[in-house]
Amino acid sequence: MISFKNDYSEGAHENIINLLVKSNLKQENGYGEDNYSTIAREKIKKTINNDNIDIHFISGGTQANLTVISSILKPYESVIAAKTGHICVHETGAIEATGHKINEIETKNGKLYPELILPILNEHTDEHMVKPKLVFISNSTEIGTVYTKDELVNLSEFCKSNDLLLYLDGARLGSALTSEGNDLTLEDLSKLLDVFYIGGTKNGALIGEAIIIINDELKDNFRFNLKQKGALLAKGRLIAIQFVELFTDNLFFKLATHANLMAKIISDEIKKLGFEFLTDSKSNQIFPILPNKLINKLEKNYDFYIWQKIDNDTSAIRIVTSWATKEILFF
Repeated sequence: MISFKNDYSEGAHENIINLLVKSNLKQENGYGEDNYSTIAREKIKKTINNDNIDIHFISGGTQANLTVISSILKPYESVIAAKTGHICVHETGAIEATGHKINEIETKNGKLYPELILPILNEHTDEHMVKPKLVFISNSTEIGTVYTKDELVNLSEFCKSNDLLLYLDGARLGSALTSEGNDLTLEDLSKLLDVFYIGGTKNGALIGEAIIIINDELKDNFRFNLKQKGALLAKGRLIAIQFVELFTDNLFFKLATHANLMAKIISDEIKKLGFEFLTDSKSNQIFPILPNKLINKLEKNYDFYIWQKIDNDTSAIRIVTSWATKEILFF
């Protein structure tokens, strides 16, 4: 049985395991004030080409979203997100549990555009309603699509002109930045966003994400929020060590490139068979639409999610490849 259910089924890249073992008995300070955290931050800053950012290491994506959003918003402010967004679907109401409403927007491709956000702003006009303040996006999105630079520039300019903050969920950011046709860089993100995170869990790390705060107004006292949300780990070195390796010799990008290539191999073979796809994905998530009878046969040898019913005879499945997916003949 080969699993295509997600990109975190495997453990971690051997370089990460080796450094964890090598550093195991070395004594370090706790709570992200260790030498490895310092090294990891410097490597990331060099890659982003921006020294004026704050970097915090955290265990997972939901915790990152919860901590960032709850620290950014006042009690009466809300976050705008695509209906398919992770905070709307797969976080068990984590954002709402902190007292913040999510203004959900129906989208065709999982991406947000100014013209989709504007009606939300026009609808919320006074103190009897929540005040939309933060725009939440993902790259790649939860349905595998990827933002272009023009799209992100337009969204960033719209947010700035409407006093909105822009936050990017980067759980699969590696896949997005190495996808076919991508024209964005980490440096671009640091100029267009207020805050984002770099996902390690789904790109070769055991666990861990790196929160990048660009907007100076959001930096103060962020560690208080980390501690209150249970995100300030005593052994913060464990996550930092992984990012030391991920940002050595471009390993982060190499692993994501491999995952994308594996998805493309599968996608190309499916296209040769004449099947269509639910979304135009260039990332490591693909959503082929297949006959239910064929899906039943595939389930005997492959593990994947049935994503969406199309009609009585066909469904869209989700196939996710990872940094560790082996290049073999799938079909």
